Amino acid sequence: MKAYGQFCPLAQATQLLCERWTLLVARELIAGSTRFSELQKGVPLMSPTLLSTRLKQLINAGVITRDENNTYHLTQSGQELRPIVELMGSWGHRWARTKLELDDLDASLLMWDMRRSIDSSKFPVRRIVVQFEYPDAPKGARDWWLVSENNDIDLCLDDPGYEIDIIIKSPLATMTAVWTCQKKFNQCVNAGDISVAGDPKLTRHLEDWLQSSLLSRLGTVKEMPTLNWKI
Repeated sequence: MKAYGQFCPLAQATQLLCERWTLLVARELIAGSTRFSELQKGVPLMSPTLLSTRLKQLINAGVITRDENNTYHLTQSGQELRPIVELMGSWGHRWARTKLELDDLDASLLMWDMRRSIDSSKFPVRRIVVQFEYPDAPKGARDWWLVSENNDIDLCLDDPGYEIDIIIKSPLATMTAVWTCQKKFNQCVNAGDISVAGDPKLTRHLEDWLQSSLLSRLGTVKEMPTLNWKI
């Protein structure tokens, strides 16, 4: 970790947090990931070696701990990163958004974020299976299944073998835009950009069920908090 050579608290913090991938690892920990395999799903392009290195740095800095079961947990220091990560995500949604390029699209990351963020209470407690089809996604990442049952959500890349209640077919870029609050799900359906098939009693609740990325929702807040600096 390269030092800035400054006593400024901001410099001291950025030495740790602004290393490549570190804040995204923090994002995953704040979102509830505790195991190495779960963290990998949230940063799929990060090598396992680098992820291990960043986790060790966060442990040494007192931001996280690792228990005897090899699960990671935020300390008080780590918990206090939550408003920082949320504020940066909100700022990014409002001011740093650019047109999504092909390299920015990742079906696995999109579906993983959906799996942990959707509101399962909008569906009955019985098993509901929603199949997602992304015809333009890379081979092996075109079909996904979200299984909602007893207010729990499971994500499957292989057909779980259950009866399908809803099928959603969409270009990957369109669903990503919906998830990042750049487009409305129902508007895309009405425009024919997303097709939905299934029981109308269930499909009418899809927009509420899907919600959107938490950081993107925070970014839709009209006014951001300000700090009063004294010069």
